[in-house]
Amino acid sequence: MAEERLQGCKVAVLATDGFEQVELEKPVEALRNAGADVEVVAPHGGEIQGFNHHDKGRKVPVDRELSQARPDQYDAIVLPGGVINPDELRLHPEAIEFVRSFVETDKPIAAICHGPWTLINASGVKGKRMTSWPSLQTDLRNAGAEWVDEQVVVDGGLVTSRKPDDLPAFCDKMIEEFAEGRHG
Repeated sequence: MAEERLQGCKVAVLATDGFEQVELEKPVEALRNAGADVEVVAPHGGEIQGFNHHDKGRKVPVDRELSQARPDQYDAIVLPGGVINPDELRLHPEAIEFVRSFVETDKPIAAICHGPWTLINASGVKGKRMTSWPSLQTDLRNAGAEWVDEQVVVDGGLVTSRKPDDLPAFCDKMIEEFAEGRHG
């Protein structure tokens, strides 16, 4: 059954203040509906502030502080966008190391919009075919990625999308890759 596809799969959603509301909430909802155990991981506890483009949105509770999270506790990771969120995460060496661990162990990664920025710092884009919000294309190309303007791109367990409008396709491919990644 579809709702049990990710039963027993534990997923980290790494974010901080400034995440794009729908790019965190929709993937979390889709993962939970597929049976995954999802934790919002952030550099600080309490709550993190969401945004709807340039306007403040709702706060989301943090399930686990980054200092208390170990990559080996998770089967996959999601990197939501929002301009502020990934830019802020890039300033936290422990966030970069956390993401790098998923890259180095070939665990599935899903990143949308500005989310791939964090992957650049974690050495996770070189040689990958991927997409993102258009303003990141030069950064991704300079880091060795092949950037394409497509709704959703999958390359070796890495799922990327451009924007909130791509969320249905992004969530479908994310669940598919996360399910396959557990058996690979």
